[in-house]
Amino acid sequence: MTENDISAEKASENADDVQSSAPAAAVKPKKKRTAKHYAVSFGIKFAVTAFVLWFVFTFIAGVFVCHTNSAYPSIKDGDFCLTYRRADLKEGTMIVYKKDGKTKFGRVIAFGGDEVAIFNDFITVNDYPISENAVYQTSPEGSAITYPYKVPDKCVFVMNDFRSDISDSRTYGGIPLKDVRGAVVFTMRMRGI
Repeated sequence: MTENDISAEKASENADDVQSSAPAAAVKPKKKRTAKHYAVSFGIKFAVTAFVLWFVFTFIAGVFVCHTNSAYPSIKDGDFCLTYRRADLKEGTMIVYKKDGKTKFGRVIAFGGDEVAIFNDFITVNDYPISENAVYQTSPEGSAITYPYKVPDKCVFVMNDFRSDISDSRTYGGIPLKDVRGAVVFTMRMRGI
């Protein structure tokens, strides 16, 4: 090897060393995260979670605890109920509604424009008997309304499953749809487990 070849080889090695050390010098060490960074990060996560929960439980779902036996045997006193606010209500749907500042549970029997009549052992809607699995007999006794009753528009006719408790549409008439808090989609027994 000639002296020029050796010089060229050393120059090439020096150039490789300079190139390999350049990227190492360009990489910046990570900064240590401060308590402020963690606090801000936690605050953002907390705010996003709170907003999502507020949105879900305001516009989509509801959580209620039954404090009466008006929906017995379907829902018992102390049962935890989850509702879906955007549900399509149908005849026979168990719902949660507000009346006189109280949360109530009942079953939809008829809708706005329907005509309801209660006889001693059955109920008719638009002159057709409804099929239901009511455990208790239904009677018009104690009703504050007269039959046949025409359900007002944008209202539902609701009856308790425990028919002896007449604190439902037999007392209040039609329940406005704006007072309905949702259809019961999940029930969990909280007492007597």
